[in-house]
Amino acid sequence: MNKKQIGIIALVVGIVLIGWGYSISDSVSGQISSAFTGSPGDKAMILYIVGGICAAFGIFKLVK
Repeated sequence: MNKKQIGIIALVVGIVLIGWGYSISDSVSGQISSAFTGSPGDKAMILYIVGGICAAFGIFKLVK
Protein backbone atom coordinates (compact mmCIF):
# COMPACT_ATOMS: atom_id res chain seq x y z
CA MET A 1 0.00 0.00 0.00
CA ASN A 2 1.28 3.41 -0.80
CA LYS A 3 1.02 6.51 1.38
CA LYS A 4 -2.06 7.93 -0.35
CA GLN A 5 -4.05 4.73 0.18
CA ILE A 6 -3.12 4.69 3.87
CA GLY A 7 -4.10 8.35 4.12
CA ILE A 8 -7.49 7.75 2.52
CA ILE A 9 -8.19 4.76 4.78
CA ALA A 10 -7.18 6.70 7.91
CA LEU A 11 -9.32 9.66 6.87
CA VAL A 12 -12.37 7.47 6.26
CA VAL A 13 -11.89 5.62 9.55
CA GLY A 14 -11.56 8.96 11.36
CA ILE A 15 -14.76 10.29 9.84
CA VAL A 16 -16.63 7.09 10.70
CA LEU A 17 -15.41 7.22 14.31
CA ILE A 18 -16.44 10.86 14.66
CA GLY A 19 -19.86 10.03 13.23
CA TRP A 20 -20.20 7.09 15.60
CA GLY A 21 -19.30 9.31 18.54
CA TYR A 22 -21.89 11.85 17.45
CA SER A 23 -24.47 9.09 17.16
CA ILE A 24 -23.71 7.90 20.68
CA SER A 25 -23.87 11.40 22.15
CA ASP A 26 -27.14 12.07 20.32
CA SER A 27 -28.82 8.93 21.67
CA VAL A 28 -31.35 9.09 24.50
CA SER A 29 -28.93 7.77 27.10
CA GLY A 30 -26.26 10.17 25.84
CA GLN A 31 -28.60 13.11 26.15
CA ILE A 32 -29.63 12.09 29.67
CA SER A 33 -26.00 11.73 30.68
CA SER A 34 -25.18 15.08 29.11
CA ALA A 35 -28.06 16.74 30.95
CA PHE A 36 -26.69 15.66 34.33
CA THR A 37 -22.97 16.02 33.72
CA GLY A 38 -22.93 18.83 31.16
CA SER A 39 -20.55 16.97 28.85
CA PRO A 40 -20.79 14.05 26.44
CA GLY A 41 -20.15 10.57 27.80
CA ASP A 42 -16.71 9.02 28.04
CA LYS A 43 -17.25 6.68 25.09
CA ALA A 44 -18.37 9.51 22.83
CA MET A 45 -15.37 11.64 23.84
CA ILE A 46 -12.96 8.78 23.18
CA LEU A 47 -14.49 8.26 19.73
CA TYR A 48 -14.24 12.00 18.98
CA ILE A 49 -10.59 12.13 20.02
CA VAL A 50 -9.48 8.95 18.24
CA GLY A 51 -11.51 9.90 15.16
CA GLY A 52 -9.93 13.33 15.09
CA ILE A 53 -6.45 11.87 15.38
CA CYS A 54 -7.12 9.36 12.59
CA ALA A 55 -8.60 12.04 10.35
CA ALA A 56 -5.67 14.39 10.98
CA PHE A 57 -3.21 11.58 10.26
CA GLY A 58 -5.07 10.79 7.03
CA ILE A 59 -5.01 14.40 5.90
CA PHE A 60 -1.31 14.64 6.77
CA LYS A 61 -0.56 11.55 4.68
CA LEU A 62 -2.57 12.85 1.74
CA VAL A 63 -0.93 16.27 1.76
CA LYS A 64 2.63 15.11 2.36
